Amino acid sequence: MAFDNILDDVGSFGLYQMVLAMLLVSPRIVMPCHFLLNNFIAAVPPHRCNVNPLDHGGLLGNLSEAQRVAVSIPLKDNGETQACRMFVQPQFQMLENRSDGTGLPSTHCRHGWIYLNDTFSSTLATEWDLVCDWKHLPNTTSTIFFMGVMIGAIVFGVLCDNYGRRRCLLASYIIAMVFGFSSAFANSYTTFAVLRFATGFGLTGIGITSFTLNIEWVNAAHRSSVCVMGSLAWSAGNMLLAAYAYLVNDWRPLIMTVTAPLGLAILTWWWVPESARWLLAHGKAEEAQFYLNKCAEMNKKAKISKFKLEAEFRVETLEKKKSYTYLHLFKTPKLRRLTLVMGVVWYGVAVTYYGISLNIVGFGLSMYLTHFIYAAIEVPAKLLIYVLINKIGRRKCLAGTLILTGTCIVINIFVPKGLWHLRSAVAILGKGLSEASFTTVYLYTTELYPTVIRQNGLGYTSFTSRLGVSVAPLILLLEDAWTLLPQVILAVGAIGFGLVALMLPETLNTRLPETIDDVEKPNSQSPAPTGVLLETRNGT
Repeated sequence: MAFDNILDDVGSFGLYQMVLAMLLVSPRIVMPCHFLLNNFIAAVPPHRCNVNPLDHGGLLGNLSEAQRVAVSIPLKDNGETQACRMFVQPQFQMLENRSDGTGLPSTHCRHGWIYLNDTFSSTLATEWDLVCDWKHLPNTTSTIFFMGVMIGAIVFGVLCDNYGRRRCLLASYIIAMVFGFSSAFANSYTTFAVLRFATGFGLTGIGITSFTLNIEWVNAAHRSSVCVMGSLAWSAGNMLLAAYAYLVNDWRPLIMTVTAPLGLAILTWWWVPESARWLLAHGKAEEAQFYLNKCAEMNKKAKISKFKLEAEFRVETLEKKKSYTYLHLFKTPKLRRLTLVMGVVWYGVAVTYYGISLNIVGFGLSMYLTHFIYAAIEVPAKLLIYVLINKIGRRKCLAGTLILTGTCIVINIFVPKGLWHLRSAVAILGKGLSEASFTTVYLYTTELYPTVIRQNGLGYTSFTSRLGVSVAPLILLLEDAWTLLPQVILAVGAIGFGLVALMLPETLNTRLPETIDDVEKPNSQSPAPTGVLLETRNGT
């Protein structure tokens, strides 16, 4: 773990690290725009059967549209027009006595649907009539997208640890941009679903690779700062999504709008450095020296010689040449226990966060405003968590935010729907806490896994989290069985996963492990130097 000593010599948190963070902002802004895009492109506006083509021998010809609806479509118990049924024959008595039509023969919509809300000019539902018997398909696109994210996490986890962070970052940029734009031109639901899967596959490479790059270029004192900075870029993208969706209410241009910043990301990739920590762990000292000297030059520090580099960084030759796979996450006792627990926790964090984020209706506010508020509350939550993770540690923050998120969901189960102001406030607080848990677990994971398999570790945990994300839209569909069932599942899960997080070791003020032995050997993760401890306590 001598890399931290080398990094201190060339500048562990200077202009070089700040420029790197800025270069990775635009792709991180794109990610939430795609991850939560389904809130808008898959929205289902109010609708009813299309009765305009009906004629019945000219009997309906002299009726207004409202009268045609009255004699052709039954009512719900609450007096609203049914969305998916129409009478087999016109019921002209309804013009005199508008009953709900209970007991009268009805059938499914024969001539398509009329969409009654002008909020959207076009969504997936209106494009391909994904309503009534097909109403599950709009939400299914979200699950398919996150399945791509899940598979991408596995693939990029292996590739990044074996071929480097930088090249995999470029590949993920290109994949996400090509398939993201292509999905805007899909001519069928099946084609769109396949392209969304591929887009998710590319985007996950951006997430796990950019985050690791940032973390591996700073020392222990500044890991939390870099983590929160990257996480704030996510929140910025999340807030921008509400604005984009409000201004662009057609799903095809909206997809192109949120994908466009990846073009800038590809242009700026040429200035993104490889991780010197990864290069040294794989025996590539000359290339590592090149990037370290670039860092020293920009941070106005003395350049490091190859002799000093090789003398300082003590990684066994066998470790340098070894190729790592996901199996190494389970081969040794401590790492195996860590991997199993982290997988469970990541699943819980993701299913809770997205279970809340994908439910942006029912609080008496417009969906755009609700989404924006949900995104905006993440900013103070992240600033607060930045202070807390350096004061009370990662483990307590992760467990505490999950348990409190579950508590907020429980409170809203019992608050009457009429008190929508209170319900909104509690839901927004829960959303902020769930995002705080996500910010914490990202940092926590990079600190727990050693450099030689860190990307494999992030790939594995990202896989389990995306499994949770894929399940989240399906959990929300359970409200058809019992209105409160999704909230009960999310609440119990969040509290339970928070308790599981207490099984993890603390990493506050410890250096990043470089090899598997650093994790397995007692006391292998030595504390940071005293100066680093003082910097952390001062919040710098």
